[in-house]
Amino acid sequence: MMLAKQWLDNARNVMDQIESTQMENINKAAHLMADSIEQERWVHTFGCGHATLPIEEMYPRIGGFVGFHPIVELPLTFFTNIVGGMGVNQFVFLERVEGYGVEIMKGYDFDKRDTMWLFSHTGINSVNIDVALEAKKRGMKLIVYGAEAAAKGKKPRHSCGKNLFELADVVVDSCAPAEDASVPLKNHVDKLGPVSTMAFVTATWMTVTTVGEILADRGVKLHIHPSHNVPGDTTAKERLDEALAAYKKRVAGV
Repeated sequence: MMLAKQWLDNARNVMDQIESTQMENINKAAHLMADSIEQERWVHTFGCGHATLPIEEMYPRIGGFVGFHPIVELPLTFFTNIVGGMGVNQFVFLERVEGYGVEIMKGYDFDKRDTMWLFSHTGINSVNIDVALEAKKRGMKLIVYGAEAAAKGKKPRHSCGKNLFELADVVVDSCAPAEDASVPLKNHVDKLGPVSTMAFVTATWMTVTTVGEILADRGVKLHIHPSHNVPGDTTAKERLDEALAAYKKRVAGV
């Protein structure tokens, strides 16, 4: 069980680093997001590969609230298949194709009051940079979460010559190591136990709870996605219907 304890220590260390070094930027990011949501606009969220996991954590999710819009491009998730259709090889190729993110952005309506929240461990792949550039063209604030310090010196795979962290209005460093995996295994070159997902989810909920705190202090009513599994909670279905109705209304732009 030594490696289990080592991974746990590594994950805790990342979380502690986020707390000790990133609170100010989390607060800055949360205020930009709160401004968008208070105006009944969106915080759009995007990532590729395992960086879609924090997006799926936000909404729809018990304890999340209306205002966060997940953009998840299925061929860029690579969780459905490993080989065959939409396999790992295609995913690795697609996330590096410049112009793909431009086409993704054509499928949605945006407003300069919106915020774009991007997740990327390295910040160098073309699809994410496409999305970032398109968001800035539309006047949106750009927030990026990723391993900024660990990614220093890595060359971006986009012709603009900049990585995501250089484009962002606010960056929150996930404090994950560059190689992500954190536990060495004897007789093997590659390590086990990545920590970037733990880092992303930690920073995500620290941010979303701060956004909720800011909005509540401003007197804004949040439409929170409730648990519908608590015995005796007779109004959970009603609150869920209200949250979904609020989401539909925002989608419609009413």
